[in-house]
Amino acid sequence: MPPKGKSAGKGRAPAKRKLAEEFPPGEVLTDTTKKSWKLGRPIGQGGFGLLYLASEASGTAGADAPYVIKVEPSDNGPLFSELKFYMRAAKPDLISTWIKSRKMKYLGVPKYWGSGLHEKGGNRYRFMVMDRFGTDLQKKFEEGGKRFSRKLVLQLGLRLLDILEYVHDHEYVHADIKASNLLLSHTNPNQVYLVDYGLTYRFSPDGVPKEYKEDPKRCHDGTIEFTSIDAHKGVSPSRRADLEILGYCMVQWLCSRLPWEDKLQDPVYVRDSKIRCRNNIREFMKSCFGPGSEPEEMVKYMEEVKSLDYTDKPDYQKLRGILQQGLKSIGATDDDKLDFSLTGSGAGTSATKAKTSKRKKAAEKEASDDEIDASPAKKRRPAKKKEVNGVRKAAVKKASPKKRLVESSTQTSPAIEVKKSRGRTKKTT
Repeated sequence: MPPKGKSAGKGRAPAKRKLAEEFPPGEVLTDTTKKSWKLGRPIGQGGFGLLYLASEASGTAGADAPYVIKVEPSDNGPLFSELKFYMRAAKPDLISTWIKSRKMKYLGVPKYWGSGLHEKGGNRYRFMVMDRFGTDLQKKFEEGGKRFSRKLVLQLGLRLLDILEYVHDHEYVHADIKASNLLLSHTNPNQVYLVDYGLTYRFSPDGVPKEYKEDPKRCHDGTIEFTSIDAHKGVSPSRRADLEILGYCMVQWLCSRLPWEDKLQDPVYVRDSKIRCRNNIREFMKSCFGPGSEPEEMVKYMEEVKSLDYTDKPDYQKLRGILQQGLKSIGATDDDKLDFSLTGSGAGTSATKAKTSKRKKAAEKEASDDEIDASPAKKRRPAKKKEVNGVRKAAVKKASPKKRLVESSTQTSPAIEVKKSRGRTKKTT
């Protein structure tokens, strides 16, 4: 197994990795089953290597290519870790059987189509063939003023519960759920997929759950604003941790920022803030939405997650019922259409805007009465993130062990994108 990735310390560059050379369009790669794949143009670049449009060897890997291929030098680790999950849990027949048995329309887990090693110029490269996707939800979130409608958030929550139940049933947890790891289908903008399985953890190998154990050396793994309290304590990821992370995501999508986003550079502060919020979920929701405006389904969801022990199997259907009741409370239904506009995208949006405006006016009045208190924090403005989550740019500003893959063309990114955030370290199983 390759060595684990190291944390990017203060002022310290991430562990050096070789970069894959750029292959010309038409290069043919042969996977472990002897199937050949043809590369198209490169569409993304990250810390591990390159991402290409691709087709089966008999086809043409043009602008409408249905696949992408990730390529990295074989000595690197990120793709190796992802491959372990995809080969065990994301084969097309496994996903298709799951969908059919549960009478689902689709499941937002990318399909694994092949992998192998490729030699060129005396160098060895690892590659993996995957579905092609469109843009990510972080870009949609920012384009919409860092807020999604209540209906949309509840729909996304339902899709994520479907995905997590599948991933968990196959002995893994994702550990890094966030908007930038959620991509829309390349062909259907109403379908969303959870990608980037570089931090996946096999929590129950051969059906035997791992035990709860705190490890100070592994504290704060994940994306700091969303990672679980267990992760802050150095505990290996669990099913309840995935659901906790999803809860933080949904709250942020609804109210634009989480209470601890003002000090993300201080992981202990973030951890303690999350613990206080877990201890009093109702107050947590009031701090995000204002007294009397907290979505009742979010309170119930977080209370249900709080009740889980480390090794408990979640009641996914009960959690779905909570979110579905939330839709019913605003006069909406899950119509399978994802509307990212803030106008006309489900009941509850106007009330949220009015509440936000009221809080803003109150904060501005208080600021005018006391110049000393006129700070951005007082006005509850969202903290500007240092992470770059958009697409179509050739590079990211922040060096990290696992840079986000971004598309260089003017089209929406068709790639499964990979990103290392503050405090993230690489795990292998």
